[in-house]
Amino acid sequence: MERIGDFVTRDDDSQANTQFIGAEEPSILTSSFFLDHVGEVSLTLKPDGLSWKLMDSLCNDHEDRSTCLGIQILSRNNTSINISDVYAVEFIDWGLVHETLLTNPGCLLGHASEVKKMYRFTVHGVDRSKSQPSLWAPIVYTFGHMDKPTCQMWVNRLNSFLTMETHRPKNLLVYVNPGSGKGNGCRTWLSLAPIFSQAKVKTKVTVTERAGHAFEAMASMSDKELNTYDGIVAVGGDGFFNEILNGILLSRHKAPYPPSPPDDESESDVLPHDPTATITEPSVSREDESPLLSSSPLGGSQPVKSITDEDSEMSFPNERFRFGLIPSGSTDAIVICTTGVRDPMTSALQIILGKRLCLDIAQVVRWEKSQSGKDPRVRYAASFAGYGFYGDVITESEKYRWMGPKRYDYAGTKVFLRHRSYEAKVAYMKVEAEKTNAGANARRVKAFWGLSKESERVPCRAKCDICNTPVTPQMETRDPQKESNWVRVKGRFLSIGAAVISCRNEKAPDGLVADAHLADGFLHLILIKDCPRAFYLWHLTQLARKGGTPLNFDFVEHHKTTTFTFTSSGEESVWNVDGEILHAQKLSAQVFRGLISLFASGPET
Repeated sequence: MERIGDFVTRDDDSQANTQFIGAEEPSILTSSFFLDHVGEVSLTLKPDGLSWKLMDSLCNDHEDRSTCLGIQILSRNNTSINISDVYAVEFIDWGLVHETLLTNPGCLLGHASEVKKMYRFTVHGVDRSKSQPSLWAPIVYTFGHMDKPTCQMWVNRLNSFLTMETHRPKNLLVYVNPGSGKGNGCRTWLSLAPIFSQAKVKTKVTVTERAGHAFEAMASMSDKELNTYDGIVAVGGDGFFNEILNGILLSRHKAPYPPSPPDDESESDVLPHDPTATITEPSVSREDESPLLSSSPLGGSQPVKSITDEDSEMSFPNERFRFGLIPSGSTDAIVICTTGVRDPMTSALQIILGKRLCLDIAQVVRWEKSQSGKDPRVRYAASFAGYGFYGDVITESEKYRWMGPKRYDYAGTKVFLRHRSYEAKVAYMKVEAEKTNAGANARRVKAFWGLSKESERVPCRAKCDICNTPVTPQMETRDPQKESNWVRVKGRFLSIGAAVISCRNEKAPDGLVADAHLADGFLHLILIKDCPRAFYLWHLTQLARKGGTPLNFDFVEHHKTTTFTFTSSGEESVWNVDGEILHAQKLSAQVFRGLISLFASGPET
């Protein structure tokens, strides 16, 4: 042990380590500092974080926060911060430090404040809301000392600990959609950019100029260039995130197609695709209404980008490369499901701290007839793919983009009043014993009066046991080529939906499927059969209610599956895929468990 000035250092030798076996972790540095707006403290640095104690017990230990006129100032009971919650430490040289001596804890009226000049350094970290645990905010602690080398020593030591947080990003691609939601994309990024700068995270920022701009940039970027970044951040809504996701995955994810739907004249239920086939890279173009569908068939003879020896091929799943999403859209369901709140600052802090979770991704394939047979066009979805009501709403809302997010309410009302149903065929793969719909009428009555609690719901949360459970042989996907593994449904439907995640949003606080998980490897197929308008309204009101039971109706079928196929009996067929339009009369989809990694930690309890 060595004393330097008025602080103590401990050498990390074997003798010192032995003396702390069975005791608390040894301190590395200890010194007295002045904490701005608090007073003189004894500051201690340990491998896991900073802690401090007031030298004078002038405050009420039971007072949680100093407030004045209802404004929260600084918590005098915040006496520590973990290194894992610190994103920057800065030496700010000579300046003022305020020592507040509260004569009446709880209000700054009638207080005495002593101002000192000294050398200072700041610790920038994360503060979690006590009333809303998923909400994060930046917090700054300023420490002062009369000795400059002492301050510099602490800054150097703290920064050395931060360099050990190797999971944090150092270099990010950022794409900003200026037109997302209410058009706040640029303002949102400008308000957060200083946080990234403080954390020494380099960002290459691109503001998109048109629809498909980000997709084209991702699809044309070489793997070598993409590998120079730790991840990509989208500032926008779910549709913009989908554009970036497809730009990266379409040319890089190699996997067999899901089974294709049968031809009308075919006797078989499902035509399995060759399981040994893999997706090759498509050329970039803008077909139909979407830039996300290749102009030539995947797997065709079109030229593809070659990977040279200088390139390191990027494939998925990929633990190193992560996706980030800062909300600035109309619904922001993906952010709400993966962070717990619709808050740009929370998302930015989770990106900076290098949080990581896996996310299931659905591969949606539109099948088209050609001279050579069926040609697949691929789209990826992170949250939801919906037909019928959902496709009609997204189509109708395109006419009213000038209304902003309110266009969805207006379009939804028009489509609901239209009450249109569609003839279709659906086949899905069984993955568990089917639950009967017996007692649905009784459950529906209970749902109306709020009596049905659905205790079997296990919502997805941070460090979720279900998402982190490895795949066992019992959980493996059934053979899609066996007819016995498929269930066929034919009829008229108001809507057909496939949820990858719960799809929580401000209009549906529990989401479409409250117990859907982020990385369990399942799609939730929701079939809503034709029913009277009043019953469908009943279903929608349950969706909009916290603790509602929208699936407890006998006209609603809910199936967990890994793969399904769809065939429309009519000529017109529109799907809503993560908020983007997809025309598809024949479609199939499958889910890939944990295909991508996100800069997120999951909703807190």
